Amino acid sequence: MSKQIIRFGVIGCGLMGKEFASAAARWCHLTSVNFEPRIIAVCDANQAAIDWFTACVPSVKRSYRDYKELLADEEVDAVYCAVPHNLHERIYIDIIQAGKHLLGEKPFGIDKKANDEIMAAFAANPEVVVRSSSEFPFFPGAMQISKWVGEGRFGDIIEVEAGFWHSSDLNPTKPINWKRIVATNGEYGCMGDLGLHVLHLPLRFGWKPNSVRALLSKVVDQRPDGKGGYASCETWDNAILACDVKAQGREFPMILSMKRVAPGHANTWFLRVAGTKMSMEYSTKQPKQISYLPYEPGGSQAWHIEDAAYVSAYPTITGSIFEFGFSDSILQMWAAFCDEITNGSQMLQPFYCATPEEAADSHRLFTAALASHAEGETIKLNWEG
Repeated sequence: MSKQIIRFGVIGCGLMGKEFASAAARWCHLTSVNFEPRIIAVCDANQAAIDWFTACVPSVKRSYRDYKELLADEEVDAVYCAVPHNLHERIYIDIIQAGKHLLGEKPFGIDKKANDEIMAAFAANPEVVVRSSSEFPFFPGAMQISKWVGEGRFGDIIEVEAGFWHSSDLNPTKPINWKRIVATNGEYGCMGDLGLHVLHLPLRFGWKPNSVRALLSKVVDQRPDGKGGYASCETWDNAILACDVKAQGREFPMILSMKRVAPGHANTWFLRVAGTKMSMEYSTKQPKQISYLPYEPGGSQAWHIEDAAYVSAYPTITGSIFEFGFSDSILQMWAAFCDEITNGSQMLQPFYCATPEEAADSHRLFTAALASHAEGETIKLNWEG
């Protein structure tokens, strides 16, 4: 099968930029796709980060210290951009206006005002494919939930809980970084950093909150500043959002939680859906395990637990008896992005990456959550505006 080569530039050559490079190197893992990414240019302010790419990624032809020079490179078709939140507005807009397809990191702007500007640029350039990184819905268990929601298998929804928890910030001796500073991370704190992962599927299912009551907390007040002293941690470590949703003519509660300080959780994404006909739970804590409870009126109520086979959105060389992992989800996400660039509305499978509209919806919710916490009240959201 002939493949369309999509020539990528990477702006921000840190951890997630390297993950993309790893995914591109594993492209032979996929079968029956008609597209392939090739990283040909990179840009970062840190020369050491650039050096890793030039040493480890043979396809890289050019490196830049100024991202505008990369955008002027006529050979670059698309860009992956992973930079601090305060840089999203200017760089994302410049990428879109340069006519380059964009996979950017969440939250697509440091605040709602910045996001509005990005959305305006996106609306003015409809020929450019713009998506946000969110890999967890590509785990087989999450794909199963998506399939069953689409089939209406849950009946009337009783309640939903979704979250993304990790514990890396439990250690108070961990040095401060840009995610703990409002000027670079934004006032959303952990919501901007983790929230779109949590909201990706609920928003895709049409479960938009009518209101939110937010409980935000700062667990660690200060961290080492790397200069022998301490610096104040300005952003929220944990957030719990109690929402009410109206969908399919019914109302139900939805709890969303984003935690940087969750003891015992290295990197746990989860979704729980309770319904009148079926309930289901999935967590990356047990990535092979799906729990579900089918119910008929008057029947027994028993949870079924089974291993999730390695069944992915895009077929791979891996047998179904093996385990699916984080690097696999990133590979699948990148396949979906490249699929949409290549095949448009005729994608090889139907599940696409998180959209700019979904990112914009998350901004509306997080802005309301900040107001809820500040006022100690439930804030209503108007999705018509």
